[in-house]
Amino acid sequence: MLTNYKDFLKFLTSLENKPKLLLHACCAPCSSHTLKVLAPYFDITIFYSNDNMDTNLEYEKRAKEFNKFNLDNYGIKFIVDKYEPNLYYEAIKGKENLGEHSIRCYNCYLERMEKTAMYAKENGYDYFSTTLSISPYKNSLWLNEIGYELEKKYNIKYLYSNFKKGEGYKDSIILAKKYNLYRQDYCGCIFSKKERDAK
Repeated sequence: MLTNYKDFLKFLTSLENKPKLLLHACCAPCSSHTLKVLAPYFDITIFYSNDNMDTNLEYEKRAKEFNKFNLDNYGIKFIVDKYEPNLYYEAIKGKENLGEHSIRCYNCYLERMEKTAMYAKENGYDYFSTTLSISPYKNSLWLNEIGYELEKKYNIKYLYSNFKKGEGYKDSIILAKKYNLYRQDYCGCIFSKKERDAK
């Protein structure tokens, strides 16, 4: 079990034959640097699955931004999962007003990552992981805790993630400008939008 970014980088160089990775992606900007790190070592499929989005319009808008990467040219596959906001609202029920960085967010991470782990197991992937950890607003300790619990639950290997390390977030901003990516100013859920507007 990896617990730090330094060991994670060493682990990458030990890999052979590009294992199949299902990479949960929240948005194109957060995926930019993450793909840059992982693409040399994995056969990647991006799994865009974000039931927390406040509208179907926002869900589709963020999904379309991935077209700017020309993923096919790099052998990266892209899957858009069914948008099921009812699953998100069920996951955070009773915690709607707890605010950013609360158990509401933990449950949101869990809902999205569990769908990823299940899909990875059902479709023969070697690993699953998430781009969420690149954001300074996301709790990487929680993400990795959830990932390893899901690894045990579904018997599918979780790839440690803390992509904000090594200037990852800064690089994602540079890459977002390079590709002219839509960089949203809220996580996607209606509650974070309301909290943003209240500031």
